[in-house]
Amino acid sequence: MLKGIPKIIGPELLKVLNEMGHGDEIVIADGNFPCETYGKRVVRADGIGGKEMLDAVLSLIPLDTYAPENFLLMQTTEGDPVPGIWADYREIAQKRDDHVRIGMLERFAFYERAARAYAVIATGEEAVYANILLKKGVVR
Repeated sequence: MLKGIPKIIGPELLKVLNEMGHGDEIVIADGNFPCETYGKRVVRADGIGGKEMLDAVLSLIPLDTYAPENFLLMQTTEGDPVPGIWADYREIAQKRDDHVRIGMLERFAFYERAARAYAVIATGEEAVYANILLKKGVVR
């Protein structure tokens, strides 16, 4: 066991977060996201919600201070309501990092960006449009 590592961060995810370098991206995906289709590395976190995973991941990595956007959400399709979980995500991110720059990506643009991400974390989050792409910064 290690001290200071959130219990929901298993060995595989801890390794992935450690391997990532400055500018690498990671997706925290909801339960509906096609992880295996778009993820070149998929870390399973079934049964864990998006809010819990975001909080745990941001307790270990900084966001990129040089990027215009370092926290990207999947934009809703026209007519769909704004997901309530987005406000929770913003609150968690701003609590964990002083350099949060939130952006939006259209659904298929998000999928394309996810395919280039270092890894995708497949959570059991049930909220729709609850996908986040984080750009890792420099650990100082």
